Amino acid sequence: MSVTPSTSTASPADTAPSSAETTRAVVQDFLAARLAGDTARLTALFADEVDWLLAENPAVPWIRPRSTAAECAAQFTELMEHTVPEVARASVDAFLVDGTDAVLTGHVSGTVRATGRSFEGPFALRLTVENGRITRHHLYENSLSIAEAVSDRAR
Repeated sequence: MSVTPSTSTASPADTAPSSAETTRAVVQDFLAARLAGDTARLTALFADEVDWLLAENPAVPWIRPRSTAAECAAQFTELMEHTVPEVARASVDAFLVDGTDAVLTGHVSGTVRATGRSFEGPFALRLTVENGRITRHHLYENSLSIAEAVSDRAR
């Protein structure tokens, strides 16, 4: 019996995806789930405990503190309940990945269902992916425009 040695020199570590590749894949899955409104998938993508940052705004029902996977995923449903989904827009200008961190920048716009008023502005989203799940979700957006759109007061 003869044994021919393998010609492959790749170790298992060489074939495993890098943390940046994993981060990019999870964030792309997150974006696809958001676009599809798939809250079950969003819940699975968030870690059990999430470092959630979105400037709290008592006037805006969908902008509030969150920390669990289910709460984070529910933000999408709450947003859709209070805005007009047919006119909502978001575009991503940049998608940067460095290890476990990803930063997306772009522009978002929408209309509040109760008032018919629009909001718009730039955003930056920082996500951290650890063990294939999102552990940090920090969103920076034009919260003043959103608060004005929710308000019943004339501008």
